[in-house]
Amino acid sequence: MNKDRDLEFLKMTIKMAEENVLSGHGGPFAAIIVKDGEIIATGVNSVTSELDPTAHAEIKAIRNACKTLDSYQLTDCDIYSSCEPCPMCLGAIYWSRPKRIVFAANKRDAAQAGFDDSFIYEQLKLPINQRKIETIEIMLDDKTLPFQKWNNYNSKIDY
Repeated sequence: MNKDRDLEFLKMTIKMAEENVLSGHGGPFAAIIVKDGEIIATGVNSVTSELDPTAHAEIKAIRNACKTLDSYQLTDCDIYSSCEPCPMCLGAIYWSRPKRIVFAANKRDAAQAGFDDSFIYEQLKLPINQRKIETIEIMLDDKTLPFQKWNNYNSKIDY
């Protein structure tokens, strides 16, 4: 992708994010997924309107793009986001395996607007027993049975 096209798609995400705020539908975030220079999916934040903490723009765009492509991977796709993806979205982006992520505002800009993810980044660095949300691992004898079944399942689709 060339810089002019990158700028064009980023400006589109910013416009979508602005419109999303004005609609009252959700937060100031939008994402576009592009393959071969064509938009294949979009998404805007709808956390508050859908009462869904996972309804971030990037997640919604990934879901829409995967349906469009009939695939669980975004091979050779570019994800354009109005803002640097949060930890949840970044995880989903890596799982979907696009070619690139291009964003406009960064996480410091988001934090200044009240969308501060630094707490999550800090929590991820801590040992499980020191995290804010109590996290308990219980050792069961058959805890790896699902993985054993997976490894022996002949019809599995590796991802």
